Amino acid sequence: QVQLVESGGGLVQPGGSLRLSCAASGITFSKYYMGWYRQAPGKQRELVAGIISGVTQNYADSVKGRFTISRDNAKNTVFLQMNSLKPEDTAVYYCNARQVGSGYWGQGTQVTVSS
Repeated sequence: QVQLVESGGGLVQPGGSLRLSCAASGITFSKYYMGWYRQAPGKQRELVAGIISGVTQNYADSVKGRFTISRDNAKNTVFLQMNSLKPEDTAVYYCNARQVGSGYWGQGTQVTVSS
């Protein structure tokens, strides 16, 4: 059974930081593209950042220079370090694991940026 379990969300003031984690089980983690997506109320889910290996990463333009995605294949975990958070970063953040022929989602973790 595949499980993706996110953690690390919460309430933070503008300019603050949070670190999200997603622990995966039931997959050969190192073979999967791992992504962080987010969905704000009334908006479509969007890709925030993705990583296929320790080097290959991609980011949404809105988070470049503020967010950093990383992965620890030994711990089957992907991280999203979020700095300089803005109110517009408020959303439910989802972890996604994907390879050809299969894809999985976590349950999401709420991130709220507000003073």
